[in-house]
Amino acid sequence: MTYQLEVLLVEDNPADAELTICALKQRHLANNLVHVWDGQAALDFLFGTGAHAGRDSKQQPKVVLLDLKLPKVDGISVLRQLRADERTKATPVVVLTSSREDRDVIESYNLGVNSYIVKPVNFENFSETVSNLGMYWLLLNEPPLQTP
Repeated sequence: MTYQLEVLLVEDNPADAELTICALKQRHLANNLVHVWDGQAALDFLFGTGAHAGRDSKQQPKVVLLDLKLPKVDGISVLRQLRADERTKATPVVVLTSSREDRDVIESYNLGVNSYIVKPVNFENFSETVSNLGMYWLLLNEPPLQTP
């Protein structure tokens, strides 16, 4: 199965978004990347509603990189809605956040997140972490088949 969309980046911090996109581009992993700035925009994109009405919601990304501290709808709520819907419950989601709070980690895993990564503060470590994420989720991981 060929995916048209590889990465949905849900990140409201412009610097973190730029670093993430640059790190993926360095490894040629950002060819089919969509970036949204808040949780509501992520839900609209994934479910083909709101500003993304008419988008084929059967075409899901290979991976969603999800920040938790987002405007409009927080990342935990986004994750909860993704896992509750048949179209998105198997879509790989990686939380990429600055939160080290135990409750965020526990709740994310209880809701079915595939991985939880705390953003490194150092630029080089951040870049390397994102590159490794991209390599694993886009090249090594075998994603679920899209449902008809």
